[in-house]
Amino acid sequence: MKKAVIILSGGLDSTTCMGFAKEAGYELYPLSFDYGQRHRNEIENAKKVAAHYGVADRHRIVSLGFLREFGGSALTDDGIAIPKVTADGEEGEIPVTYVPGRNLLFLSIATSFAEVNEAEAIYIGVNALDYSGYPDCRPEFINKFAEVATLGTKAGVQGTRFKVETPLIQLRKAEIIREGMRMGVPYHLTTSCYNGGEEACGECDSCRLRLKGFAEAGSVDPIAYRAR
Repeated sequence: MKKAVIILSGGLDSTTCMGFAKEAGYELYPLSFDYGQRHRNEIENAKKVAAHYGVADRHRIVSLGFLREFGGSALTDDGIAIPKVTADGEEGEIPVTYVPGRNLLFLSIATSFAEVNEAEAIYIGVNALDYSGYPDCRPEFINKFAEVATLGTKAGVQGTRFKVETPLIQLRKAEIIREGMRMGVPYHLTTSCYNGGEEACGECDSCRLRLKGFAEAGSVDPIAYRAR
C-alpha cells in the first residue's frame, strides 16, 4: 500500500490534509512538531486526530524547542503580541505570526520520516490565499523543496520522486471546510486558536478566519469559544 507522511498540527487545515490523504488511498504516517508554540493544545489535538484515524501508533512528535529560543514570531515570542484583527498592511508585508524557517524545517524532517518509512508523499496544509503573506506557503517554495528532497536523499537517487501534496493551497477557508465535511474530517477534535485555553479565544486572526470559513460554508464550528 502506498504511504504518505502528513504534517499534522492538530488544526483545521492539517486535519483536512489527513482526510485528503486517506481518500487518496494512502497509509497515513502523521508527524507533529512541538516548536515552542505558546500552548500545547494543538499537540494534544493532533494526538486525538491520529487516534481518530487509527494511526496513533505511527504518530511521531518531534521537538523543535529551539525555535522558541530564537523568537522572532508572535507564536513563539511572548514579547510580540498576537494580533486580534487582520490588518490590511502594505503589499508584501509578512504577518508577525510567521515563524522563521518553520515550514522549511517541517518539510525537511518530514522528508527524513518519509524516507525511513518508504513513503512517497508528504502532505502539508499550506494555503497561498488566506495566508498569502507567508513566504513558505507559496507554490514556488513547495515545488523547489520537492526537487531538493528528491536530489538530497538516498531514496531520491534510487528513483523515488518525493511528492509534496498541497491540496489546500488554492482553496478558501470555506472551500476547505466543505471538502472536509464531505470527507467526514473530525473538526470537533481540532483547534486553530493562537492563544490556547480550554476554549478558543474567538478573537485572534486564526479564530476569526476559521469562524468566517464555517459561516461561509453554511455550517457551525463544532468547537467551543470564549468569545464569538
